[in-house]
Amino acid sequence: MKTNMKKIPYVLALLAVITSCAGSYNVQGSSSVSALDGSKLYLKAVKNNELKNIDSCDVVHGQFHFNGVLDTVRMVNLFMDDESIMPVVLEAGEITIRIDNASQKVGGTPLNDKLYEFIDKHNQLDNQMNELAHKQSQMMLDGIDEATINEKLSIEAAKIAKEEDQLVTSFIVDNFDNVLGPGVFMMITSGYRYPILTPQIEDIMSKATDKFKNNPYVSDYYKTATENEARMQGLDPDGTPNATKEPVATGNVDMTAPFANKEVADSVK
Repeated sequence: MKTNMKKIPYVLALLAVITSCAGSYNVQGSSSVSALDGSKLYLKAVKNNELKNIDSCDVVHGQFHFNGVLDTVRMVNLFMDDESIMPVVLEAGEITIRIDNASQKVGGTPLNDKLYEFIDKHNQLDNQMNELAHKQSQMMLDGIDEATINEKLSIEAAKIAKEEDQLVTSFIVDNFDNVLGPGVFMMITSGYRYPILTPQIEDIMSKATDKFKNNPYVSDYYKTATENEARMQGLDPDGTPNATKEPVATGNVDMTAPFANKEVADSVK
């Protein structure tokens, strides 16, 4: 079952995970979006199942700055008011954020560079998937038979979907023991109405380290998803029959947030 990341869109969850002593963080941001001037931006993370402000600042002449003490490396999101713009890893070093009408990017530190290299690759695949709709329209204008069009484009779509699944899975596996693994796992699961098990999730969990499995979000999601599988089969989690087949939602706060909000310029006009 393909993870539908477009529903989110490019959904990323906000998760605070203790990984190391980080000391302090310093974020230097710039924006060419004039409508952002005078706006207040927030860094938000989840604490005790609630979305909490970590820091805030104003945008002045296209510049903004966050800094503070941080005893743990965290994955947070940059917000404008209640709208999530993009994810940021708060870690030691000089973090740079660039926002313009075409893209949003974070860099300057190891985990942020790794995260946005992944995001760029995923965006390329997403663009390829979106391009199929244009191909369909052009082929129809060229008078190609609809069945032929559907057959050709379905093969292309399946190939892109497989590459996307492999990209996401390998990224999570490679980052099981830092904030990126749980963060991207939350991204691919928080778009579901309720926790479910997919072949991709089962594959990830079969390879998972203990640290990843014990992450609060991952642990709660997998436990609830497993219980939901039993409920949908008419069983209680302990295996006894149960006529109620309704799945339940996870107990975690809704922490969905996009990878990078491509509509940020439009949203502030």
